[in-house]
Amino acid sequence: MSETKATVSALDGEYALVRTGDGGCGRCNEPGGCGGVNVTQMFCSQPREWRVLNPRGAKVGEEVRVAIADGALTATALTLYVLPLALLFVGAILGAVLFSELGGILGALSGLILAWRWVVHQQKKRHCDSRFHPHIV
Repeated sequence: MSETKATVSALDGEYALVRTGDGGCGRCNEPGGCGGVNVTQMFCSQPREWRVLNPRGAKVGEEVRVAIADGALTATALTLYVLPLALLFVGAILGAVLFSELGGILGALSGLILAWRWVVHQQKKRHCDSRFHPHIV
């Protein structure tokens, strides 16, 4: 289970809005750490606020730990980043080999459209899967 520290900033029914710093899980430079916090700091240096399940009833101002199931972050990253890039290249190469330069362009676009449809499908499927829902522990 991947965890990070957060502070509850508001309550919303069975959910809590939590504010995280830029520390990530703290395993960025350890073996097995993803190093993802280094990438996110380039795009967003401000603290982030997230809506997470609050099964233990944390109160506003309380410091908590937010967890998500092992593999959920990796599966999501692969679906959102690696799959579209791979299908873009596969489509471009197949299109170029079979139909010339215009075929390569159309193949790349087809690969991206196919990847987008797969991402939408996975998002709908994972929306109801509790393994992909962060929660307060």
